Amino acid sequence: MKKIVIVLNLLFVLLVVSCKKSTESGNKSIIKTDSAETMVVDNNGKIDSSSMHSSTTNIDGKKNEKTDFVYKATDGTLVKVVFANTPTENTVAITSNKKTFTLEKKETKEGETIYKKDDMTARVKGDSIHLEQGNNVIELKKTKI
Repeated sequence: MKKIVIVLNLLFVLLVVSCKKSTESGNKSIIKTDSAETMVVDNNGKIDSSSMHSSTTNIDGKKNEKTDFVYKATDGTLVKVVFANTPTENTVAITSNKKTFTLEKKETKEGETIYKKDDMTARVKGDSIHLEQGNNVIELKKTKI
């Protein structure tokens, strides 16, 4: 019985030591290059009242950017909006009431970017988003929490 306890303790110690990871180990092909809280400056050089969170990662030499904003609907509802730009996709994800709608970028013209999926369209221009789904129209304005 004493030998079994010693062997089990030895196996436990080996398991704990072998599972230790150094901070330099891991997947070397993923490099997080930027993650910062950013204040946006308007045309007059003043700090904009809305803030955003942006992160950029480099995976196998390909740049992936995600930028999160908080928007407010005309009825006062807060909406989280995430713009993702990767080598394979350019999308906007709009989350409200625990539901997320992800729309793909279709075109950019005259300072307006249009995202679409099925019958939903988002038109992004400046600090506003114009959402259309069927006969429903929702206006969103960038805000800070």
